[in-house]
Order: sequence, then structure tokens, then C-alpha cells
Amino acid sequence: MPKNCNFVDKLREIGLRPTKQRVKLCELLFLREKTFHFTINDLVKKISDEMNEKISLATVYNTVHAFQKKGYLKEIAINSDKTYYDTNTSIHHHFYDEETHELIDCNQNDIDSINLKKNIPGKKIKSVEVLIKVASDNQNQN
Repeated sequence: MPKNCNFVDKLREIGLRPTKQRVKLCELLFLREKTFHFTINDLVKKISDEMNEKISLATVYNTVHAFQKKGYLKEIAINSDKTYYDTNTSIHHHFYDEETHELIDCNQNDIDSINLKKNIPGKKIKSVEVLIKVASDNQNQN
């Protein structure tokens, strides 16, 4: 979503009423210099801590999912019970630190092209995005 867009119009475009809380949520998500990775719970805490706003979990959940369906956010499933969202919707890879639970962008140029040997009949590959899970190397800490 462009940095200086009209959030009221964008919210209406995705079928949501542009409440004060939703506009604040847009500002938090899209008026940033750097990519922002978050879980829904992280976002609720950030709204409370940084913006001193009260916003219901349902409002955050519905707004984030509406943005994701429209293509303004990318959903990244870490496992069956942990999902992150990314404000950078371009095709790119990620590192996931299993200890700090931090999602970190990995540049497309940092990974050689991937050679897939199988495809699903009747389907076309849209993109290949790699999630690299990392943890401390305990062997070197002796």
C-alpha cells in the first residue's frame, strides 16, 4: 500500500468501516520505513504500547485478514499454530529465529535459484518462497 494513500478510502475499498481505530491501525502498519513482521497478538500489544489506543482483538483480526485478502499484507505460516504477517508483499524469503520468534527478511539474491523436479499437473507455479528456521549453534559454545 502506498505510503501517502488515503486510509479511509482503502478501508472502504476492502469493505470495512473506516473507524478511528482502523485508521490508526493502518498508520501503524503502512506508514513505516522498514518492513514490518507481526502476529495478531504482537500487533495488539504494539497498538497498546506505542499508540496508547484500545482496540479489540476482533477488530485487529478482521482488519488484518481483510488487508491480507486484498494483497496489502502477506501471510507467512511458521507452523500450524503460528502465523506472521508481512507488510512487504513482494516475493522474498525469510529466516525464522526459533529462539527469539523473530521473522527476518532474506534477500532473493542470497539464495540460488531453486530447481523443482515435480509440479502438480494442471497447476502453474506462482512463486517459490523459502522459510529458513534458525537456532543457536550450541556446538560452538564449549
